[in-house]
Order: sequence, then structure tokens, then C-alpha cells
Amino acid sequence: MAENISVTDFQKLNSKEVTILDVREQAEVLVFPVNESINIPFSQLTKRFKEIPSGKPVYVICSTGDLSEQVVEILEDRDFEAHNVEGGVKALKEAAKSQPLFIDAKGLKCPGPIVKVADTIKNLPVGASVYVEATEDAFYSDVAVWCDRTGNQLKEIKIEDGVIKASIVKGLEKKEEAGSFEHGKTFVVFSGDLDKALASFIMANGAAAMGRRVTLFFTFWGLNILRKNERVKVKKGLIGKMFGMMMPRGSKKLGLSKMNMGGAGAKMIRAVMKANGISSLEELIQNAVNHGVRLVACQMSMDIMGIKKEELIDGVELGGVATMLGSAEKSDLTYFI
Repeated sequence: MAENISVTDFQKLNSKEVTILDVREQAEVLVFPVNESINIPFSQLTKRFKEIPSGKPVYVICSTGDLSEQVVEILEDRDFEAHNVEGGVKALKEAAKSQPLFIDAKGLKCPGPIVKVADTIKNLPVGASVYVEATEDAFYSDVAVWCDRTGNQLKEIKIEDGVIKASIVKGLEKKEEAGSFEHGKTFVVFSGDLDKALASFIMANGAAAMGRRVTLFFTFWGLNILRKNERVKVKKGLIGKMFGMMMPRGSKKLGLSKMNMGGAGAKMIRAVMKANGISSLEELIQNAVNHGVRLVACQMSMDIMGIKKEELIDGVELGGVATMLGSAEKSDLTYFI
């Protein structure tokens, strides 16, 4: 017998950890798409089994939950871990019209509130409602711009007792007109200063939350942000060894562009950030990686400064000027930091 999951629990799933299989016909999907799902109509299922990823639980959804229950049994016979979304899309629509999903973003600092809203709403069906509470003043403007640029609808926003309260309805993803920019964002990170690195990753995380393709291209001193904090034994020439000793090793050793005071300034600003609940640079970097931000290290700068790939944090790719320019040409914004 197929194992059922309620639509409430279904909406809480992390789409990166599971496969969502929509077995409705394409015409039905166009009217009410289920985000992050793969669509294989039931009529085509036997011919397209190989398109279903193995190794992850499969959650099957149809219009009412009846057809998907049959598909679950078929998948289980093929050794898939499969679950049926009880009530199907009909139940999702009813849930979307009833109690909005609550997002508690109070206490989070930029880009935290917008990132949390984006992460939550991306897995909801079109028409679903969310209710957000946040305490950062900037969220009042940010959420309005985010909704406008992502195709979601800001139904209401108000401030009560210092808490910003916003009601959002999930809309269709905004499609750009033919010939327009892809609205990608490219940041050329030349500086290795802590404050500039923070600005780079705050903007990158914000852009990723808006669904934009983001590339951070690190060159010269900016490469120090990507270095591992621990020493890595690699073979280097004399110049490379000298650079290695003089430059900060990793994000935790970066100094401030102003008022560094021999490193005391950097420690002070990190302490203030922690006290105010602001994400550290290391947390911002990891969050960017988790949200698909592309981190590219300039190969030429690495060669000049004697930095080896083994010394860089995980998730970094190597590239050159063509990689940077190619990203910039597909962006409507390019910053040199």
C-alpha cells in the first residue's frame, strides 16, 4: 500500500533532497505548476522511467491523489522509495487558499529575511499564500522590490509595534522579454578587505534570493577570501612562498579597509555583527554556495601570486577573463569591488 504524505508536510520538503514527480498531463501543469518538480505524464511513464533520479525519495503528485497512488506502487516495485501526496494538486490549491504559511524572519539581518522568504516560497504552488514577520527596517522596501522582480504579489504590508508584517501570494515566475538581459549579476572582487568582502556576499546572496544567476569573479587580493583558513602543504616557488606568508590566509584573517588597527578593527566589527545577529562572512559564503552562486577564481592571478587550487575552499572553479566577460555580457549589472 502506498505511503501517503499530507500537503502540509509536502510543502515543508527540501526540494534538493527529494524528487517531486508530477504525473499530470502538460496542459494541467501549465495551469497550475508544482515548483521544483519533474513532469512525466502518466501516459508516458513506462517509456520514461529512466528520467526519474535514483538514490532520492520520490514524492508523486497528480490532480487528486488517486493516480499518483498507483504510480507509487509501480515505483516501489522498481525499488524506489516513493510517497503519495494525499489529495494531490486539489489539496494544494485548497491549502493555498486557507491558512497562509507563516515565515518568522524576526531578528534576521540583511540578506537573511529575503533569503528565508525566497527559500520558503519557491517550493509552494502558484497561488499559495505566506505571511511574514520581520524586524529589520530594510525589509519593508526589500520585500516590495523582491515581489515586483520575481512575479510574486505583495498583498499587504504594514508595521505594528516595530514588526513588519507582509502577506505574499506566490505568482508565476517572471519571464523576461525576448532580447532583454538575463538579469544576471556579476561581481569582480578585487579587494581582500573584510568590509568589501561582506558587501560582495551580502549583495550576492540578495541577488540569488531574487532568482538571479550570480557570478563572483575573484582576482588578485580578492583571492584571499577563498583561501582555506588552515595551512595546506603544496609545492611552491620562492615568490609563491613569499606571497603566502605576507597575505591573509582565508576569510577569518582579512583586515578592514579603514581603521584596521593591526587586526583589532576586524575583530571589533565581527563582534558587533555577532551581537546584532548579522551573519558572519563565513556563513554568507556558505549560504551563497548553497544557493547556487558561482565562485570563480582568476587563474592568472593565482599563477602570479603562487596560489594553488588545493588551497581554495570547496565549490570554487577556475576561470579567466573570458569567463568573467561572458558572465558580464549576460548580466544587467557588473560591480568591481
